[in-house]
Amino acid sequence: MSLTSDVVTERVLSDGIGYPALRGAPTTPTGWPGPDQVLRAVEPQGAPTAGRAITPDPMAPEDFEASTPDSDRVSRETLLAGADARSTEGVAGVAPTSLDAQTSVSRETSADEVDGAVSASTPADQVSRETTADALTTTLVEALPDGDADSPLAQAVAKDARRRITLAGRTFPRPAHTRVLTVANQKGGVGKTTTTVNLAAALAQAGATVLVIDLDPQGNASTALGIDHHAEIPSVYDALVDGTPLADVVQACPDVEGLSCVPATIDLAGAEIELVSLVARETRLAKAISAYLASPEGAGVDYVLIDCPPSLGLLTINAFVAAREVFIPIQCEYYALEGLSQLLKNIELIRNHLNPDLHVSSILLTMYDGRTRLAAQVADEVREHFPEQTFKAVVPRSVRISEAPSHGQTVMTYDPNSSGALSYLEAASEMADRGAAHGSASTEENA
Repeated sequence: MSLTSDVVTERVLSDGIGYPALRGAPTTPTGWPGPDQVLRAVEPQGAPTAGRAITPDPMAPEDFEASTPDSDRVSRETLLAGADARSTEGVAGVAPTSLDAQTSVSRETSADEVDGAVSASTPADQVSRETTADALTTTLVEALPDGDADSPLAQAVAKDARRRITLAGRTFPRPAHTRVLTVANQKGGVGKTTTTVNLAAALAQAGATVLVIDLDPQGNASTALGIDHHAEIPSVYDALVDGTPLADVVQACPDVEGLSCVPATIDLAGAEIELVSLVARETRLAKAISAYLASPEGAGVDYVLIDCPPSLGLLTINAFVAAREVFIPIQCEYYALEGLSQLLKNIELIRNHLNPDLHVSSILLTMYDGRTRLAAQVADEVREHFPEQTFKAVVPRSVRISEAPSHGQTVMTYDPNSSGALSYLEAASEMADRGAAHGSASTEENA
């Protein structure tokens, strides 16, 4: 199909996207390039009926391909490869090369191939493999387009791509000693269990050894990790009430290596009443965890995450006494702020009477909806009062996060490329980096 001579056919590139478009062609309602932007011809006003320009049918891509010269067809992969090659020139120690040189690296190239390509063109005594990998990651991130300012969807896609490149394959620093964290908030539905299992999975995927203790009688954390927790299964109830060693009730997560779980059964619902008459009822979980970490089975554990029920009963008190750190997920709504003040009062009571080392180390904003002013106001309020404890990472509302437990998985294995998985991976990275920095500072003070 050919267009008449009075039709504007000058072809340009959409900003930051890489799709061909006609100058002046309208965008779709969301700003994302669609068939109407690519295929529509602009017809001058007042054109005579005879010999009018024929507007190509958006549903007939073969006509568009037939009328488009080969020089005008620019694939997205070609643009990205060109951007990578141009940006590589700015990396210290890497000489500028052409696109067809051996050092040009595609996005699909594995980490080993990247190291081999760089080693062939860079002396080993000048640039280490770690520095080169970081440089290439930075280069690739900077080479990605920002997306059209009028297209929120394109900007979101570009942002997620940068996060994925930065975090993919990274090994988090391991703590100097085992960190025991209680994930608590007496308000229900704020994402305690979801945060516990996804942080644990993210840390384990990054090389850490993680133990999750499900202290909620609902057993949702056990479900998300694919652990059986029916009535006949040995559970945390046996450890609390009967004194069974944790090593006898720990189960390995089938989907994530290095992640294990102490499941919860419905029997735990009666533990609140049974613990009342027991000696040292507040410290039973702490003793069980200490004995497990001192045993050969628990010697290499880096993190212990305790998922608490949405209450402030004996189960939650046991979790507070057993841990040194409190991890608080906060839903970006007003009720969550109201419950936070009461939670902090209870933590202070535990510090004064049972566990002087307990402190709030981490606060994570969950179920964040960037379309509402309320979410932004709650986030600003929390960051203002807890600037050091609040993570920079924010977990958005995500359907994938909600779907994952129905498949007996965390979102880290169910859909690792989703925005929710990337957010939890960022939070895990931040938590690991903070722990490593705190451990280094403590070591220097002791020295």
